[in-house]
Amino acid sequence: MSTHPMKTRARSFLGLACGIGLLVSCASTATSGAPTTLPGVGPSATVGTVPSVDPAKADEVTKAIQDAMEEQHLRSVIVKVTVDGKEVLTKAFGLSMTDVPATTDMHFRNGGVAISYVSTLLLMLVDEGKVSLDDKAAKWLPDLPHADEVSLGQLAQMTSGYTDYVIGNEEVDTQLYANPFRQWTTDEILATVVSDPLLYTPGTNWNYAHTNYVILGLALEQITGKPMEEVLQQKVLDPLGLTNTSNNGGTPAIPEPALHAFTSERRGLLGIPAETPFYEESTYWNPSWTITHGAIQTTNIADLSATAEAIGAGQLLSPESYQKMISTDLRGKTTTMPGCATCYASDERYSYGLGIVTSGNWVTQTPLFSGEAGAFAFLPSQKVGIALALTFTEDAFAADGSYKPEVTSNAADTLWREIGAIMAPTDPPPARKS
Repeated sequence: MSTHPMKTRARSFLGLACGIGLLVSCASTATSGAPTTLPGVGPSATVGTVPSVDPAKADEVTKAIQDAMEEQHLRSVIVKVTVDGKEVLTKAFGLSMTDVPATTDMHFRNGGVAISYVSTLLLMLVDEGKVSLDDKAAKWLPDLPHADEVSLGQLAQMTSGYTDYVIGNEEVDTQLYANPFRQWTTDEILATVVSDPLLYTPGTNWNYAHTNYVILGLALEQITGKPMEEVLQQKVLDPLGLTNTSNNGGTPAIPEPALHAFTSERRGLLGIPAETPFYEESTYWNPSWTITHGAIQTTNIADLSATAEAIGAGQLLSPESYQKMISTDLRGKTTTMPGCATCYASDERYSYGLGIVTSGNWVTQTPLFSGEAGAFAFLPSQKVGIALALTFTEDAFAADGSYKPEVTSNAADTLWREIGAIMAPTDPPPARKS
């Protein structure tokens, strides 16, 4: 899943990303120069043999990242920026672990990026005439509460009214922090919320809810007769050439080399005093609580960049389905409401299509998962693609373990917008919704 715009804690998963340039993989890159040292942030490594098509822009992006590393307390940043598939910059900054530079071939969790793969799969099935967005979930999940009220399209757009099982659910949140290595089952996840009343009549409002994509995944498995991991591989990942994106057999493993993440988020739960240093590794915390099993993935910056270009342009979809995916119809039509922790007014800065966020004329996903954040963004009119993965220093966390205000809970969302303004000054992304 990806983070919703108002989140203050790192609970919207980044384990919930894949590449740039459809045929680019870490096998196609090689170290082009010796690692250098950036003032105040440690060594960096640049990987990529393709010369930049715009060295001046590459320098501007590099400066923006260096500034963000200091201002946003970033430990590492891996970035790839392209225009019309041509490379502007591919580079890694900072450290993965102590004295271990981050590199552009490192793998990381992709979190909400996989939501865009799942929605793409749904729309491909619509294009094939196998389902309709108006079909009720009860057609495939007859025993699920409210399934006769909620359509596949509403699940994909998060307008179903189902309560989120993470955000605003203190019981689940406590369990996640108490045992971050727990392997959650789909039944355990859904049992926490699906019997609750719907927050609103389906289709009349919007709220970010991981619940939607757990349910949609179960329905898609019934529709295709295949496990999610298999059908996504066959219909989405393979056609897009995403060779470094994997569900890893449903385990919390990350292929080597792995980008390591660290966090202070459990300080409050563990009762650690503010004056006591606390900064623990969260790289292998289990993401099984996030979305549909089979779509909980790791990736690298090449695949994440390829995703920005391919998903952002609707490469696997008909023109009609692509327009539905990037729809801005919710703008001005949704609102906050009492008792809904994830209901927000949709506007130009943030609105939701089918499994993808629209912000101005850009499409994006900005996953966040316990010390690791990321983003892909794409501007269809100018074919600008941005892919980011980043981690945080101990200074990013406040005395209670939450992210400091200047970190904005997802620094990747802030950083891609700064890069977008550099790359497309005539059509920059709007400021981040806070």
